[in-house]
Amino acid sequence: MRTWRGPLSPHSTPRWRTEGARGAVAMTPSWMEVLRSRLDALDAQHLRRTRRIVEGGCASQMTVADPAGPRPLLAFCSNDYLGLAAHPAVAEALVRGVRAVGAGSGASALISGHHRAHERVEERFAALLAPHIPRCRALLFGTGYLANTATIAALADREAAIFSEALNHASLIDGVRLSPAARHIYPHADLAALGAMLRASTARQKIIVTDAVFSMDGDLAPLPQLLALAEEHGALLMVDDAHGFGVLGPRGAGALAHFALRSENLVYVGTLGKALGVSGAFVAAHANVIEWLVQRGRPYVFSTAPPPALSYGLEAALDIATGVEGDALRGALAGHVARLQAGLRVAPWCPLPSTTAIQPIVIGDNAGTMDAAAALFERGIWVAGIRPPTVAEGSARLRATLSAAHTPAQVDELIAALNALSPRARGHDEPHR
Repeated sequence: MRTWRGPLSPHSTPRWRTEGARGAVAMTPSWMEVLRSRLDALDAQHLRRTRRIVEGGCASQMTVADPAGPRPLLAFCSNDYLGLAAHPAVAEALVRGVRAVGAGSGASALISGHHRAHERVEERFAALLAPHIPRCRALLFGTGYLANTATIAALADREAAIFSEALNHASLIDGVRLSPAARHIYPHADLAALGAMLRASTARQKIIVTDAVFSMDGDLAPLPQLLALAEEHGALLMVDDAHGFGVLGPRGAGALAHFALRSENLVYVGTLGKALGVSGAFVAAHANVIEWLVQRGRPYVFSTAPPPALSYGLEAALDIATGVEGDALRGALAGHVARLQAGLRVAPWCPLPSTTAIQPIVIGDNAGTMDAAAALFERGIWVAGIRPPTVAEGSARLRATLSAAHTPAQVDELIAALNALSPRARGHDEPHR
């Protein structure tokens, strides 16, 4: 008889033994047994993730495949903050690009994949960030994940030290792991702790790495103070503005514009599949930084270049985001944020004090969070339930994201559903765990 021995956790390896006349004999589990046990552990902790199949485009109203038939939902779960993913002008530009240059780039950028369309959009991103970064150049990547891992690993060698914010996105964390540099993690927004770490470091080069808008909390990093520390200690400040580009600052130019920062020590990453509604990312920095990434940014050097047709769509999205229409969209989004915060009555659940489109409501335990998300789904409202390891243990939450594409009435519908589902509304006043 084979019996289980050992702890059960998402990463544990099962240990089996066979009981027989001659006693226990150790056996090595098969790969399928190992993976089955890990999946069972995820289920036991309410951590198994699943995908839903979306039919149609990204919009405030989305249709999801369901065994009973297509299901329409009011969606508060995408990062399409300006509603550009389904904007007719962006879609038409993308179609025009496909007709002009085809479906793919065919090669890496350093072979034959760098198209005139890529060059045009890089020049536009560089011009937009030029007021904040002297001698600014920009480099286009297929995803924000590629941009972050390429930049950190290329810049921080064995003689460098990285100082990484505790709540940074996984792509930044993985970039730090890929680098041979010394690693220091400073507590969230703790400038005193970061200053002490910088003073104690004897590294020849230093780089501070932070999100601009924290994707699971919605708050902003103290970028002016971080830049002051960077310049005091001769460090670079790398800012991942995935959730700020297109939304923050004049013309939607992002967090650097929002804080009116300028320095040659800034390295800026903007992603293009969120507020701009298309796909990809770019790094904007001093020309020396960009040239080094072209030479040594492995995810850039060894990846097929993005389809050039995407750049047609990106230019159209950039026209909207940086123009009068973009200002109106940002105004509508700000109105939705204020409306939601004024209307929520969900104690003892804990809405976080975010001024951005990311509006988290901390519930605490994994099962309670997923139950709340499922109850909203049954009411026709799609809000993501977020659990560890994306957030810390005991801080599972609903993550509602707002878009300029939503209407005030749709925001009111979300408010009413959340208020009705809250523990206090159901007669349970226990504090969240």
